[in-house]
Amino acid sequence: MNSLRLLNLTVLLVSVALVGCDSADSEDNTTTTSDGVLHSAFAEFDSNNVSVVLSGSEVIIETNGLPNHTSPYWSSEHELFVEPTVTTYQKMAPGDIDDFVGTYTLTVSSSPEKATNSSSTGLGAIGIAVSGSVIYNDEEGPGIPLDGAIGSLDFNGAHTGPQSFHYHLEPISFSDDDSNLIGVISDGFFLYGRKCNSTGTYPTDLDESGGHTAQTQHSESEEYHYHIENEVYLGSYYILFPGNYQGTASGIR
Repeated sequence: MNSLRLLNLTVLLVSVALVGCDSADSEDNTTTTSDGVLHSAFAEFDSNNVSVVLSGSEVIIETNGLPNHTSPYWSSEHELFVEPTVTTYQKMAPGDIDDFVGTYTLTVSSSPEKATNSSSTGLGAIGIAVSGSVIYNDEEGPGIPLDGAIGSLDFNGAHTGPQSFHYHLEPISFSDDDSNLIGVISDGFFLYGRKCNSTGTYPTDLDESGGHTAQTQHSESEEYHYHIENEVYLGSYYILFPGNYQGTASGIR
């Protein structure tokens, strides 16, 4: 990954203070420049896989697409490889995580705003997770529901293909029925787990995209963000993002 970007990331993240949203005595949790503000939530992203650079009023997020946790989709020689549990070798999608060589880049506003109208997510990557891998929606293909591919997903609700490893369901390696940060969606809004950090319970005021305006562990004031909706899919799963973008989405390339 570009060394200059990693240097920029280090400088920016050192000055970011992570605070709980209920702390009355917490310090300012953002890094301010003459052009924009880097949200403190970006400090959660794995710096070995993801670089985050503030450029004026935009945030440029680049990832190598690789997760920082175990999966049966790593090649058997990789240190993070584990045997399949919720899937089987026969049901797994073709390809190993290691096969992907490249990057994904997303540019979002440092101060995203809701759009006048929502827009559909479409296929492919719709967000970048804190682990380094990308987030997909609830479809396996054009008009093809996810239920046909459930058998191929690992214990993090992820599999490979058509390009690289990606998540469809709640990734329990870093968020399991909690309020942890999942990642950032292509419209610049953050995606959190099923619970709300400010209350410790499941939010009941979510819109059709699983979003609402409330405090998070990364904000002292209320802000719009998404949650994994606490709605069971096929009996035991939780889809990451089944709704529309509520902001103006940028492409992930």
